[in-house]
Amino acid sequence: MRNLAVVRSTRGSLVQPGAPQCMCVRGDSGSLLLASAFSITEFDPHTGKELSQASLTAEGFLPDDGGGTVVGLQDLAELESACVATAAGDVILYNFNSTQFECVGSVDSGLTSMNWSPDEELVVFTTGQDTFIMMTKDFEPIIEVGIHQEDFGEGKFITVGWGKKETQFHGSEGKQAAQKKAAELQPAPDWDDRRPRVSWRGDGQLFAVSAVCPQSGARRVRVWSREGVLQATSEPINGLEQPLCWRPSGSLIASTQRQHNKHCVVFLEKNGLQHGDFSRPTSKNQTKVKELWWNSDSTVLALWLEDISATGDGKIRTHFELWTCGNYHWYLKQSLDFGDDPLTAPVCACWDPVRALQLHVVLRDWTALTYEWGWSTERSLGQDDCDHASVAVIDGHKILVTNFRQSAVPPPMCSYELQLTSAVNQVTFSCRNELAAFTADGNISVFCPDSGNQSSKTNGFRSVCQPLVLQKTYSIDLVQERPLEVRHLLWLREDLFLAVRASPRPNSSKLLLLGPSQDSEETLAARRELEVLGQVVSVVYSAHTGSLALQLQDGHLQKLLWDCAEPSVVDWEDSSGCPVSFPVVCVQTALCHIGTEEFVLGLTDRSHLYAGNTKLASGVSSFSVCNDFLLVTTHSHHCRCLQLASLAVKDVQSALASEGSQNDETLRRVERGARIVTVVPQDTRVILQMPRGNLETVHHRALVLAQLRKWLDSLRFREAFLCMRKLRINVNLIYDHNPKLFLENVETFITQLGSINHINLFLTELKEEDTTQTMYPRPEDAPAQPCKVPGKKVDVICDALRNTMESMDPNKYCLSILTTHVRKTVPELEIALQKVHELRVNPPPAAAEAVSAEEALKYLLFLVDVNDLYEHSLGTYDFDLVLMVAEKSQKDPKEYLPFLNMLKKLEPNYQRYTIDKHLKRYKKALLHLSQSGKEHFPEVLQLVKEQRLYTDALRLFVSDKTLHKELTCAFAEHLLEQQQVEQAGLLLWRCGETCSALQSFVSCCSWRHALCVAQQIPLPSDQLALLARDMAEKLSEQRRYSEAALLLDQYANDCEEAILALITGAVWDEALRLIHTHNRQDITETNFKPALLEAFSAQTAFLESQVSTFTRHRNRLAVVREQKKARMDLLDEEGLDCADAELYSEASSVLTGSKYSHSNSRISSRSSKNRRKAERKKLSLKEGSPMEDRALIHALGEIVTTVDKMREEVHSLLKMLVLFECERQAQRLQGEYSEALGLMEAALPEVWPEQEQNDGAPLTGPQSTANSISASFQQRPAAAPHAPSQDAVILVPPKMRNNIKWKLPVLT
Repeated sequence: MRNLAVVRSTRGSLVQPGAPQCMCVRGDSGSLLLASAFSITEFDPHTGKELSQASLTAEGFLPDDGGGTVVGLQDLAELESACVATAAGDVILYNFNSTQFECVGSVDSGLTSMNWSPDEELVVFTTGQDTFIMMTKDFEPIIEVGIHQEDFGEGKFITVGWGKKETQFHGSEGKQAAQKKAAELQPAPDWDDRRPRVSWRGDGQLFAVSAVCPQSGARRVRVWSREGVLQATSEPINGLEQPLCWRPSGSLIASTQRQHNKHCVVFLEKNGLQHGDFSRPTSKNQTKVKELWWNSDSTVLALWLEDISATGDGKIRTHFELWTCGNYHWYLKQSLDFGDDPLTAPVCACWDPVRALQLHVVLRDWTALTYEWGWSTERSLGQDDCDHASVAVIDGHKILVTNFRQSAVPPPMCSYELQLTSAVNQVTFSCRNELAAFTADGNISVFCPDSGNQSSKTNGFRSVCQPLVLQKTYSIDLVQERPLEVRHLLWLREDLFLAVRASPRPNSSKLLLLGPSQDSEETLAARRELEVLGQVVSVVYSAHTGSLALQLQDGHLQKLLWDCAEPSVVDWEDSSGCPVSFPVVCVQTALCHIGTEEFVLGLTDRSHLYAGNTKLASGVSSFSVCNDFLLVTTHSHHCRCLQLASLAVKDVQSALASEGSQNDETLRRVERGARIVTVVPQDTRVILQMPRGNLETVHHRALVLAQLRKWLDSLRFREAFLCMRKLRINVNLIYDHNPKLFLENVETFITQLGSINHINLFLTELKEEDTTQTMYPRPEDAPAQPCKVPGKKVDVICDALRNTMESMDPNKYCLSILTTHVRKTVPELEIALQKVHELRVNPPPAAAEAVSAEEALKYLLFLVDVNDLYEHSLGTYDFDLVLMVAEKSQKDPKEYLPFLNMLKKLEPNYQRYTIDKHLKRYKKALLHLSQSGKEHFPEVLQLVKEQRLYTDALRLFVSDKTLHKELTCAFAEHLLEQQQVEQAGLLLWRCGETCSALQSFVSCCSWRHALCVAQQIPLPSDQLALLARDMAEKLSEQRRYSEAALLLDQYANDCEEAILALITGAVWDEALRLIHTHNRQDITETNFKPALLEAFSAQTAFLESQVSTFTRHRNRLAVVREQKKARMDLLDEEGLDCADAELYSEASSVLTGSKYSHSNSRISSRSSKNRRKAERKKLSLKEGSPMEDRALIHALGEIVTTVDKMREEVHSLLKMLVLFECERQAQRLQGEYSEALGLMEAALPEVWPEQEQNDGAPLTGPQSTANSISASFQQRPAAAPHAPSQDAVILVPPKMRNNIKWKLPVLT
């Protein structure tokens, strides 16, 4: 749905004798080569200057009287020459460097045309004897053959003889088509110049020749190969005319055909068969197509037309037409009327080979015109919801208008057509749904909405949109000497237009502010004319701000201050006052605000998007600005939507460069090649057009969410809900957007939704999830998030809606009220069923909106599983309600009726117990069973034991001592089974079972409780002593020597055993106290001193072994680290491209301990003890093991911890050694222990360096695989402080308790 708009036009003139006959464009410089009967001239169309001239008559190639004819001219870039072919048969090379002519060949019969292949490797000459000669670029002949051949060619069709023409199906033409005789070929028209036409295919492999057949007098097209072999001959086409051009990027050959009632442009395939056509909007025998050309990218077809019959004064009117194709429809986009003056009639024209949309035209008076077009989409300028989002497509005398707010009509169809009397060249919109068309005859037609009260219905059909009607037609009071002198038409105000016109001065433009003249309201005159230094290539206007920006040919940006008494043009400046310009000229521009500053956005033909002189993104295929949103489509098939008001330029750059996250609402995928046509203002729709021409309407998530937030803030709940329902947006956003606002307007929400189904849909979609935190994050510029309402979200909404609906009309909203009960976090099915039961008992008054109990129950069965509903109804103990639910279910009455009848016969409390037990509500069952009488106590006991309801049972039977004691004993038995012996003993002691309690305390070594119970029984002294000895033995086995000594001393009265227990446990101080208390100094010599010396020997031996092991592990760790560093350096030097890279990859998986990875997954469900055991298995001290360094560090840490814990024990031993005059042993022990502590403390920085203590650092190197490196990065932020990994514990050095004073100063 794009139009061709004139970007710029230049005009230059030469003073030369004669008239131009041929022209071409030099690809390297862009200058024009013009050939006449006298000379060759090189002309620069941009500056209007003549660059060089070479005479053809001075060299004798053409006669001096100007009677010679040049039939071909070609620039040869590789040879830096121009090739000229004359009608006399000479082929001439003109060298630009030496300015010399060279005749490279001559044909006696003369030449009629010259055509070079696109790669300039071959050239085809047609001669006066109806032959063509093919030569190489060095002018060596390849073949000469006659144009007219009897044979069809190598591509001749094969007939297999399947049936005759008379027996085949002829479609809509009917059976009479079989007897229809082929029409006789009409000869070529009189105006045909009878010259052959040659056109090459874009790849240079084939060329087509159109010539008049001597036998029939009609033209036929023949296709030849690059080797000069005939491939195919076209089918007989009646009325085929002389123009011929092969589409550069396709397989179609374009020509024209005149039929009885229309004039067509026809297309032929390379096999000679016709393949489609389109009709020109002209009447029969009105004009002729002199020539036609495809542009270099095959998007535009230009037709050169002349009147067939001259006017009375002999003048012939000439005009050009530019056609484009979209969705298999051909549009007439531009019409250039050159008038009927012979001096200003075109004599040569061609497309620029580099700039695809640039056309060069040379007039008979040596005036060179250059037109450059660009693609543009003409869309309405409104920004509110009253704008129709209209898009206008030019199609000759018609404007196809599509109103996208009402409907998306795919082209070539439209919402309505506007018919004009002349071809349309430009279209512009006002900001009030008005349209102005600038036609080829120089008039401006204004179309406005119909203000009449026309009926919106016609013949029973309703019109979706009202077409615009012609209000007036303005003529422009300007002298327009050449076509398309006025361009870039903008409608600024109701009575003010802006246009750009080429200035007589070179490289400058004029800005025209057009308004109704004082003489006539139907004439527009220039109110003001402003000169601009430079050619204006684009004009962009913002209806919202009134700003108007100009872009010059060098990318410089200027601002037109038009809405003032003295309009002026100033440089466009940024916020700092510096002039702004595009680095490269842009083909599409728009105005927008980024943050608080207004910018000019521009898109180059290289797909770079700029904001002023700042590059925003690359790979952009189209963009559009609507309201404060920027929408961009990219070549990676994405559509990005950004809200510019909340962003800075750098933010826009980073957003367009990012790939987008999972919940990124600004990004969505689109079809390949999609372009933005328009965006419906204040709506969610984006209209995209595919390369073929079909349309697609998408609702971009960013636009949808922005519109929803506006609706929710303005309490337009119905529009928001319907949009969410249509576009599958989670309806939780209605509440999550502003919970407080929603709860304050619940009644408004219910009233607007109206429909019970809509309310129920909203309730059933509720979730505890906050969608503004997960699915639809709030914009960065959004106000602070409202305070959360206390309580669970679903419960709060259900309660608020239910209370409001019950106060409004409980009968009307009955189903929704039931939904609020069911949808709560803990479903209130009993309450919902009770409401249904009330409806059955007390039916509501007859009304259209009332709901019966059957309907309500049926709705509940839709929301809840029938079995669950039956169980909950049974839990209400209401058998009428149970029967009502069961009847609506699929249950067999034989299943539930006997059960219900059995229940009805039971005592009420026992009945409820039976129901609760059936529903597995055991606590309620216990409560009702406890109220059924003492005769059911055995069942109570059984239920308590089966379901372990001991605590609840004890609470219920606290008043009955006998039953309470029985339950307590059962509870104690349960605790004994669970190995909770001490708690069982407490319960038994509490209920008076002292013997059992004593046995429990003894078995768990709770000696204090056991002695209390023993004395409470009471036990005789001898049995009490025996009990104390037994428990002391168990305590000694548990290394609780101090407690065992206390029992032996105080309860067994055996001081000697008590002292020996303390000596065994190395409790020297307490043992010495008992020795002196009981006056047993003999034990000092027999047991105490030998034990001291034995402890000294054991401690020194243990210290020696620990120091030795520590030193060995420390040295090995240094070696392992050196080897690891060497492997890392080797890998860094050789890289992954070395010959052994594959071996490193294989070895790395082994070195990282990959063999444990499977076991890790298997033990994930084991106990924590087993997991720790499996972790320890990884840490093998075997040399060369995968994690040897970690194992060594772990072992060193355990040694340091063990030695550090000996401080108290060594201190106590030293005191006893000093007391018994063993200073030598004490000094040795103190010295060795001090050296061991010093050695280990000094080694801490070496074993645990700082860089390895950072457990969050990624693990890299030859011992790491890609998976381990990735895992190390992913685990960095996920380390849980309460559950550190074993690796983290290993890498943390042990803490030494230096604050504990263990040394004795007397030994220093």
